[in-house]
Amino acid sequence: MNTKQWYESLFQNYGRTYDKECFTQGTIGECDFLEKEFQFDKSLRILDIGCGTGRHAIELTKRGYSVTGIDLSESQLSRAREKAAEQNLRIEFQRHDARNLPFKAEFDAAIMLCEGGFPLMETDEMNFAILKNVTRSLKDGGTFIFTTLNGLFPLFHSVEAFCAAAKQEGNAAYKNNTFDLMTFRDFNITEFEDDSGNKITLACNERYYVPSEITWLLKTLGYDPIELFGAKLGAYSREDPLTPDDFEMLVIGHKP
Repeated sequence: MNTKQWYESLFQNYGRTYDKECFTQGTIGECDFLEKEFQFDKSLRILDIGCGTGRHAIELTKRGYSVTGIDLSESQLSRAREKAAEQNLRIEFQRHDARNLPFKAEFDAAIMLCEGGFPLMETDEMNFAILKNVTRSLKDGGTFIFTTLNGLFPLFHSVEAFCAAAKQEGNAAYKNNTFDLMTFRDFNITEFEDDSGNKITLACNERYYVPSEITWLLKTLGYDPIELFGAKLGAYSREDPLTPDDFEMLVIGHKP
């Protein structure tokens, strides 16, 4: 008997509510940054991993890029297709598990933002499988841009206090946070209201990565150079060095 993981249950009926969360409101600024990294080359084929309701894929398509969005949640993908159709945009949204992607050297760039799969998986091996599959999907010379949870943050700050402050502007609430220094995982109880108005409570956990871990993982996959920055909502910038005050890190890897 297959038991759903917390991230599968979370996104089962959450698309419209997800689009209203405070952490999804930085799309325009984030795509401004992506365009600069892509050098405004509209010929690029872009893979959006963990695309959710398609916010980055849709915005980039509106700007003239060719984007394929993949996600594990059919509910999120349905919302993405609905939003694209409302704007008369043709975007390929496909249901795939990022640990087992069907692509091989098909894309010039890949994005995985707002913890789009990585680092939500149950084990480090599963998280690494996502990185390996994205790498295989990229052409030589491709660029991989993603955000992940910054392991320096919980060493200096309370994750529970940070999430409690974020609740002031969003729907989801996080409580009973415990951070395991042996595994660098945050365990919490997440409470939210789904698109049907049902109150949902889930036991969740996410993996935080310190900069040296991310650098080593990408080096083993052949990326060079690898650049790390602080990830500020809606305002990604190469001018923001990664510090312990950044909840998320922005990672840019180049596949030779």
